[in-house]
This record gives sequence, structure tokens and C-alpha cells, in this order.
Amino acid sequence: MEHGKSDPRKDSTRAATVAVLDGVLGDGAMLAQMTGEEGPLAALSGPERARAQRLALAVLRSVEPIDRMLGQFMRKAPPLTTLNILRLAAVELAGGAAPHGVVNACVGLARAGKKTQHQAGLINAVLRQVAAGPLPGPVQKMPRWLRQPLVHAWGREAVAAIEAVQAAPPPVDLTLRAGFAAPEGLALPTGSLRLAEAGQVSALPGYAEGGWWVQDAAAALAVPLLGDVAGLRVLDLCAAPGGKTLQLAAAGAKVVALDISEARLARLRENLARTGLVAQVVVADGLEWAPDAPFDAILLDAPCSATGTIRRHPDLPFVKDGSEVAGLVDLQARLLDRALGWLKPGGRLVYVTCSLLPEEGEGQLVSALARHPGLRLRQPDLAGIEPGWVTAEGGLRLRPDYWADRGGMDGFFMVCLEVAGA
Repeated sequence: MEHGKSDPRKDSTRAATVAVLDGVLGDGAMLAQMTGEEGPLAALSGPERARAQRLALAVLRSVEPIDRMLGQFMRKAPPLTTLNILRLAAVELAGGAAPHGVVNACVGLARAGKKTQHQAGLINAVLRQVAAGPLPGPVQKMPRWLRQPLVHAWGREAVAAIEAVQAAPPPVDLTLRAGFAAPEGLALPTGSLRLAEAGQVSALPGYAEGGWWVQDAAAALAVPLLGDVAGLRVLDLCAAPGGKTLQLAAAGAKVVALDISEARLARLRENLARTGLVAQVVVADGLEWAPDAPFDAILLDAPCSATGTIRRHPDLPFVKDGSEVAGLVDLQARLLDRALGWLKPGGRLVYVTCSLLPEEGEGQLVSALARHPGLRLRQPDLAGIEPGWVTAEGGLRLRPDYWADRGGMDGFFMVCLEVAGA
């Protein structure tokens, strides 16, 4: 490669990364949509696509501190695409990339774009003042519509701790099957295995044999809440992408996995094939479908705001404004009421959401108990959970700042309910 020339492969990766950021931060598109088969990354090779995704995620986790730093060197914010080129450069510099190469590449990227040609000089001037190294100042805050109710629920210190965890890339957790090979990693108190470095997951020991699957340690606690399910007929309602279905099947349950999205069930079908586990997969709307016989147990992983997964999906604060929460709360209650009616006498149901908002968790529990006087709570009694995670009502509230020294966890609310016996 000639001296002073940037690597064209990296330039195409950078251009695709900026296009992804334009879509998320400018058009309000979900990151999954922008990184899908028809998005800006489609023409990239596997390694280039992975690099572009890592860079986009890094920017989205740190937009606020990046902009605070860049603002020192600009009188006003430039147009979005120019600003996203600067944000990308800031992340690369913070990650230890050579300043000279980053500056030249990003100036070249600006010159190659019709909308940014005239901004190349500004980009050059700003980036030559940006020091390489960690981003200074406080981490990115959650948006007000989300932060305010969380501060009310847990206080400012807890919310700041959550934001600190969300600012870092999350570790990869595995749910293991007994008797199979497993990679090296940190054994968590609840039984999950946390990888220090994931790399190519499909190349790790035990993958091809179906000895484990990727599943956040917090998400993996929902199935154990049901207790022993061996031999029981169990419905996994809203099952995709399928980690809990695999847990149920591995525990010996006769599983019906239902979800409204055929596309999202594709990964579940793939994992069932890889692991050799068995489940009946049904594509249907849980508000319209009805079983032909009652179930011994049901796991309802209800649609929610997904605010507990921001560390994995940092685009969420930029593409959501909280306006969808009221509709989701109504949908959750309707699904919960229907599912309770599908249980045998004495049957049990675990209600789960990957939301930090109390109205999608603790509030749903209080409302359900009021609507169904015969319901009984089963207190969580699981290995590795800490007393402070159990709510006053008897639910399990998991937050990203729990196990912060180990890399945190996703945010969840889950509770096990039992209907009256015969």
C-alpha cells in the first residue's frame, strides 16, 4: 500500500459504519434493521461487517461524551453525516488506533461523499486537536423518559451505576448442558459461564455438539423459577429467539414454543437442530391462538420496551421515546390473563420482561394479583441470587449494575405465579 493511502477495505467499512449511524441517529431506524441483509453492511465481508458493527455499537454507547469532547473544537454542530464521521474517528482514537491514519482516512471519507466534500477541512482541523485515548468525562445518560422513573424507583446512584455498565461492551454468557464440553470462562454463581473473550462463537469447544447456547445470565434465571419441569407439558409463549425453549427442553419438558414471528423463530429452529433438543414450534399470535389442552406450566416472556438490554442494543435510547410503553403494558396484561386461563389447576406461570420500567414488571404483578385473587406467588429460591434482588412482593428484579465488577447483566423482572388447585 502506498505511503499516505488508507486501506480501501477499511474505508468501505468506515463508510458503511457512518451510513448505519446516519440511519439510527437520523432516521430513527433500529440497529438490527441497518445491519441486516439489506442494510449498508450487506456488501462487506464477514470480518468487515463485524468490525463495522463493533464501531457502530461503540459510537452509540458514547454519543454524549463524544459530542461533549468534539464540542470543544467546534462553534456549532455540523450536519449529521459529518458529525458521524467525527464520532467514528473519536471512537477509533479512543480505542488506540494510530491518529495519523484515522485522520487521513476520515478526511478521505468526507471528500468521497457529495454531502460532506465541503466539510473535509473541518474534519481535518477538529481531529488534529482530538487526543487519542479514553473519552473524558461522565458516561452517557439514559433519556429522560427512561431515566426519571428509574431514579424514582432506585435512586440516582443506582441509575448512574446502570449507565456505567451500559457504557461498556457486554460479556458473552453461555447456558451449559451437563456432560458436554465447554469453553474456558468464569463460572457465575447462578450457573452460567461468562467468556472473557468470545471471538468466533461457533469455533468454541462444545458448540458443534450442542453443548451450550449463548444466553445472558439474567435471562437464564426465568426457566429455573418454574421449578422441576421434567415430563411436564410446558408452553414457551413469545418464545423467540429461543434460549428459554432450549432450557426447557434440556430440562426434560414437553415444550410448545409459540411466537408471532416466523423470522425470529428461524434461530430457534437452527439451535434445536444443532443441540438435538425437541420442541413443537408454532407460529401464531398469542392473543388469537388457543391450545387444545391445558398446560402444566407456562413461561411468558412478554413483549416489552427491552430497556433492560440497552448495553446490547445501545440504539434503543435513540429510536424510542417511551410512547410505546402504555400499549405494551396493555398487551402484557392481556397475554398474562390469557395464559393463566391455559393452565391446569395448580399449574404455574413465570412472567418475564427484559424491561427496567417498574410498570412493565412490579406494576404488572400488583395488577395481576388484583385481577386474579386466587393467584399465589412462589418465592424465588435459586442458587446464586442475592437477597436484594427479590422485591417486597416476591418477584425477582435484575439490574445491569448487579455483578458490575464481573461485567453486569441484562435488566429483567420475573415472577412465578401459581393458580389454585382442583
